[in-house]
Amino acid sequence: MAEFCKEEDGTLLQQVRDGNEAAFNTLYDRYWNFVFFSAMKRLKDEAQAKDVSQDIFTTLWLRRETLRIDNLHTYLYTAVKNRVLNLFEKQRRFIPFEELLNRNIQCHGYRADAVALRHEFLSIYTNLIDSLPPQRQKIFRYYYEECLSTEEIARELCLSRKTVQNQLIHAVTYLRANLTSVVVLIALVGYLD
Repeated sequence: MAEFCKEEDGTLLQQVRDGNEAAFNTLYDRYWNFVFFSAMKRLKDEAQAKDVSQDIFTTLWLRRETLRIDNLHTYLYTAVKNRVLNLFEKQRRFIPFEELLNRNIQCHGYRADAVALRHEFLSIYTNLIDSLPPQRQKIFRYYYEECLSTEEIARELCLSRKTVQNQLIHAVTYLRANLTSVVVLIALVGYLD
């Protein structure tokens, strides 16, 4: 990528803030390859790298009036890194409670008490989620059931990312505290058999 003058980028960014599409197109053309190849290096997938790159430039345009960027090159580098990390976070593999319980039942055979314990646990889990305050419940469901990032949830609910993170921490702490005894009982039942 050719080196570009920080002052020239600053001027173009100011024009973009004012809604100048030609200035945005200039920055887009200037930095597209840098953004794309930075994403490609991390993702090793052309389609995902294009999506990440497009998302970064779309965000730059949509948030042009509120973004304060001192160094565009650094901003774009950081944006790629964060978007890729968010993508990896969304794709991470986790085992839902229901699947864990199904595995436990399969290990011990389909005994009536194992199936009953599974249903009991899922019922308790669902009731605990339903008992969360409405906003905390919505954040929890967006994050764990719809796999939205904390940044996406913050935008969706018009909250700060820190607020979303704090609400998730409270929800998980509450669930962990209330489900621990249930998990211990399920483990004891399996152990005693």
